[in-house]
Amino acid sequence: MPKAVQFDNYGDVNVLHVVEVPRPTPGPGEVVVRVKAAGINPGEAKIRQGLLHARWPATFPSGEGSDLAGTIDEVGPGVREWKLGDDVIGFTDNRASQAEYVVVEAAHLTAKPAAVPWEVAGGLFVAGATAYAAVHAVELKTGDVVAVSGAAGGVGSIAVQLATLARATVIGIASAANHAWLRDRGAIPVAYGDGLADRLRGAADHLDAFIDTVGGGYADLAIELGVAPRRIDTIADFGAGERLGVKVDGNAAGASAKTLAYLAGLVADGTIVIPVETYPLAEVQAAYRELERGHTRGKIVLLP
Repeated sequence: MPKAVQFDNYGDVNVLHVVEVPRPTPGPGEVVVRVKAAGINPGEAKIRQGLLHARWPATFPSGEGSDLAGTIDEVGPGVREWKLGDDVIGFTDNRASQAEYVVVEAAHLTAKPAAVPWEVAGGLFVAGATAYAAVHAVELKTGDVVAVSGAAGGVGSIAVQLATLARATVIGIASAANHAWLRDRGAIPVAYGDGLADRLRGAADHLDAFIDTVGGGYADLAIELGVAPRRIDTIADFGAGERLGVKVDGNAAGASAKTLAYLAGLVADGTIVIPVETYPLAEVQAAYRELERGHTRGKIVLLP
């Protein structure tokens, strides 16, 4: 029988297990994808821990994952845009992508360009659509100066490159270990931690916009540095929206196959680069332990 990641109750990574499940069957407008790569994301860890129960409650047993890339294995009634054997990138809203097979709405898929490696394709949707939404939310124009917190993480690493593509000057807030990588992407690296406000003032004479992928007071810092609330976007501090009037546009604002196709094209032609660390599906607990350390550059992806 096919295998999938599940958890039966809220808890730490030890509640995650790879179990045998029935092979899924597509309904109207759906396909079954044989998964070759599936990304993991911080939001999924928080859901598993029960930290987002009020917003996104889990029902048990619960699967895991939205991101996926693979090959069409079965086509449901009414689906004409895909055929058996097509290579696709996509997403599911049913917390089910970390598995060998997954049912996906046909409209949630885009063709995988041959130049996009499977492991990159499998982790592209959540981080990519979130970064896309955040960059658009802060209304970047040529010559703007924008700071990005968590600039080497899954969302931040893509946001930095999309902001550079928008011809903004990008200041990437990250650990020293990621500074060379950020410079190679055209960003100005700045270390996080005590004294950050002064380092940001030293890096640029002003900030026009701020993208926060971390939370923990970055939205407040952006206000302190004179950034207008409408040009601050946080994907990690939902309370800052009401408290400060900043934007909280994230994955939902960018979630579409059209966005995914655009991002896949940028990866295919080398415009953006996404670092990826991979784990076998059977090592899902180790993958989430690494994710929850909070220091991974780019994405962590499971390979069923």
